[in-house]
Amino acid sequence: MLYLSMAHTRILGNSSNDFGLNQRSRYLLKVLVESYIREGRPIGSQTLSRTAGLDLSPATVRNVMAELESMGYVRSPHPSAGRIPTTQGYRLFVDTLLKQRPPAENDLKQLRIFLSPERNTDDLVESASNILSGITRLVGIVTVPRGQHPALRQIEFLALSDRRVLVIMVINRHEVQNRILNLDRIYTQSELDQAACYLNLHFAGRDLLQIRNDLLQELDAMRADMDRIMRNAVDLGQKAFGKDVLNNEDYVLAGQSNLLEYRELADLDRLRKLMKAFTEKHEVLHLLDKSTVAEEVQIFIGHESGYNVLDYVSVVTAPYAANGEVVGMLGVIGPTRMPYDRVIPIVDITAKLLGSALEKQA
Repeated sequence: MLYLSMAHTRILGNSSNDFGLNQRSRYLLKVLVESYIREGRPIGSQTLSRTAGLDLSPATVRNVMAELESMGYVRSPHPSAGRIPTTQGYRLFVDTLLKQRPPAENDLKQLRIFLSPERNTDDLVESASNILSGITRLVGIVTVPRGQHPALRQIEFLALSDRRVLVIMVINRHEVQNRILNLDRIYTQSELDQAACYLNLHFAGRDLLQIRNDLLQELDAMRADMDRIMRNAVDLGQKAFGKDVLNNEDYVLAGQSNLLEYRELADLDRLRKLMKAFTEKHEVLHLLDKSTVAEEVQIFIGHESGYNVLDYVSVVTAPYAANGEVVGMLGVIGPTRMPYDRVIPIVDITAKLLGSALEKQA
């Protein structure tokens, strides 16, 4: 039976240096981070003193908090407010103070049902994203396994202003890609419809790499003998199936609306930028691509991602492998005050179960 070995789960990231923190300071930081994750509001010294269960006066706790603040582990969002963890404080907490909780038996049962090897690859990827979101109440993200060639289902062209044309491609069963082409001349909508019909008739069901190679090589050599419709189709097809389309690795997202439950992410401008990043994909995909070098769970907290749009979230990722080879990444995206003790094991076991299911399909 596949199980999660807590002792061997290694958390990777930009480790903080906890030099200079005594045991009391570390414990109070741990209690503060856990309280803030649970309550979502700044923690005052009096509350922290009571929650910590130590025989310490609020004045003593205030002194410790002032020291932690001077070292960059906590901050006060307002002069009269309590304190909240910084990215550096979260990093120290995750790397050295966190005690992970094994997944609940009911969560494990759901994971095994949703990630059954009897499902096809598309269903498994979508199920993994949905179950990650459902269990953690965050955003679930799963990249499509490498080696699964994207195939054209349908293509359409829509004339825009001047020489611009909107390309709408349906890939595999349900993925839709939209892109705008800047062409050398103006095409009528009738010409665009005829070109789309030709491409759908001859290339639907074939993978994009094969289509691109045929358009660039075999058909290009026959251009002189083509009629006008075929020539238009080839010209438009060569641009529509450019190299950037083939490099656009896809992922499946679920649970974006869960972010609305966290007030620190409810700012409309901040949320709008985050949703735009999810749609445009390149920043998130680049972050996931950086994670492929890790063998186990990796965590990016706030600005550690290197992208401003992700400054207010944490990304917990893990690779999933089949037949000894990493074929994709999965994880969750949520506020920096996410419950790491529960999220990390869920991401880890989901990656193992997804990889196992894909391996049994082979």
